[in-house]
Amino acid sequence: MDLATLIGLIAGMVVVAAAVLIGSSASVFINVPSLLIVLGGTMAVTLMKFSIADCLFALRLGLRQAFFDDAINSRELVERIKALATRARRDGLLALEDEEIRNEFFRKGVQLCVDGQPPDFVRKVLSNEMDYSIERHELGERIFRGIAEAAPAFGMIGTLVGLVQMLSSMSDPGSIGPAMAVALLTTLYGALIANLVAAPIADKLRMRYQYDRLTKTLLIEGVAAIANGDNAMVIDELLGAYLQDSRPGGQAPAEAGAST
Repeated sequence: MDLATLIGLIAGMVVVAAAVLIGSSASVFINVPSLLIVLGGTMAVTLMKFSIADCLFALRLGLRQAFFDDAINSRELVERIKALATRARRDGLLALEDEEIRNEFFRKGVQLCVDGQPPDFVRKVLSNEMDYSIERHELGERIFRGIAEAAPAFGMIGTLVGLVQMLSSMSDPGSIGPAMAVALLTTLYGALIANLVAAPIADKLRMRYQYDRLTKTLLIEGVAAIANGDNAMVIDELLGAYLQDSRPGGQAPAEAGAST
């Protein structure tokens, strides 16, 4: 569980809710037409830009990546690669077939080594898979970035609709209040969706796939070194650069080591 995302989301909601409740009743800030304009319009524009399948994928990916950090501890990963390389040099590559490797990308690379594939082929196959994975993550980021752009725009559209309704019925004082509510609340809804949900998730996805690219590059080089028969000392020198600032603040997730 990524506590930073959860704490940030809850804190943002609490701040907004406190501001609402201190000044007035919460029911004042609930307006169905405003919600329909912002949510419906944002959904419509997003579907026009991307396919339904891509939108559903981005929704699943965004929620998973925002709230669950499944990144791998790079230092422990390097140690595991060195251990596998040492065993492969001692007992042969076929001895790695019974190794339990939970990370699917890592396991596929080791299996290619066991199958006797040359290092260049192993590197090419894993690089292609990494590129496809990163491309899907980038698509998810673009979709959430598009939502963050569309929501405020439809908030402004709702504001214009409300103003038109208000100006067209100035002779009826009773209709001015509801029309102003639509005008102002759509802007509020659009800003909240963009800045409290969509944009932070897009930024989180970008951070995740950048680190994922780094980790998979490390794995590609490590697995190719295993296939090449390099010793642990050479692998340590080869992969040492990937351990420098591999994560913001130099911290690795405590639970990630089990993924290797």
